[in-house]
Amino acid sequence: MSPFVPLHFQPNLVIWAPGRINLIGEHTDYNLGYALPMAIDKGIRFGFSKNGSQSVCRIYSRDQENVLEVDLEHLEPSPIQWENYILGVLKGIRDKGGTCSGFDCVFESNLPMGAGMSSSAALECGMAYGVNELFDIGLDNSQLMKIAQKAEHHFVGTQCGIMDQFASIMGKKDHAMLLDCQNLAYNYVPLDQTNHSFLLLNTHVSHNLAESAYNERRAQCESVVAYFAQKDTHIASLRDISMEQLEAAREEISELAFTRASYVLRENQRVHAMVNCLSQGAIQKAGDLLFQAHWDLSKAYEVSCPESDFLVEFAQNDPVVLGARQMGGGFGGCVLHLLPNAEIAAYIARVTKAYKAAFQIELSAYTTKAEQGVHCLTTDHL
Repeated sequence: MSPFVPLHFQPNLVIWAPGRINLIGEHTDYNLGYALPMAIDKGIRFGFSKNGSQSVCRIYSRDQENVLEVDLEHLEPSPIQWENYILGVLKGIRDKGGTCSGFDCVFESNLPMGAGMSSSAALECGMAYGVNELFDIGLDNSQLMKIAQKAEHHFVGTQCGIMDQFASIMGKKDHAMLLDCQNLAYNYVPLDQTNHSFLLLNTHVSHNLAESAYNERRAQCESVVAYFAQKDTHIASLRDISMEQLEAAREEISELAFTRASYVLRENQRVHAMVNCLSQGAIQKAGDLLFQAHWDLSKAYEVSCPESDFLVEFAQNDPVVLGARQMGGGFGGCVLHLLPNAEIAAYIARVTKAYKAAFQIELSAYTTKAEQGVHCLTTDHL
């Protein structure tokens, strides 16, 4: 291990990068559809300081209790997964012509790993934003989020969409964001959490998107787009295809590809329906949409798991829960619940007992609020 293990690190710059939850619109981002994410009040805190070297960077993770020491002139993927999120960002900044020299960084997180709150995007976006600020490089938010996304593509191996990075950078307090993943157009959607909140229950079933069926799902959807693009060159994504067109082509594409694509089209419709519900205060209908989205994810897109299905079924049978669904890439992580604030504590007790009886696993519960995206904090000891 490098001797750089700071106990009293005094940074010149402190950055906060939030995680995100996605209210609805799962697996739509890489299909250039719509999503409704929000930045949350959990994230990663970074401290940065120039170290006077030409190209040596020392980046210490308090959570991993380990240090990444890297030369900016030789940036290659690492066999250690968490390092690749950082290495990919640094390479992306250099490829954009960003001029930076050696620096030290210390970071720590209160985001649970693998829970679907996008700790990876927070790590990427905080690093990109911090280096950009520290060296006054001048990249804009759109460039930073795309650098973070490409880091995940080329260094981590996950062919993710842009939603996670967008939410971490562009989040706004007390708002979700209706995001058009095709052109990054967005509208802020006010959230009134006075009487109801979003509760996250962590299944503690671990998943790794780079090793999961995530890339497989993307390829299945792209195969449908490729079929239609042969007939119409204006078709570039599933959002350019109607349900009627998809139904008409059912015999020409595989049944599995049809099932995956039809889920995406329905999910895009649910995103817009959710925005209408939130705007009109139709909280019960909003909850119904969450239940619908979950079972579509589970049955059509097949990215749920027995533990998540158990939690959603339990929620549907409990009178206080308005809606629930698997959140994030899938295969575990967190299940998102919508319920009255006054009922949260009692519900956590009920569901925790039932979940442990079924799986011998302790649930972790988190309530979240919509908060600002990546930003600078007052300089302080990290």
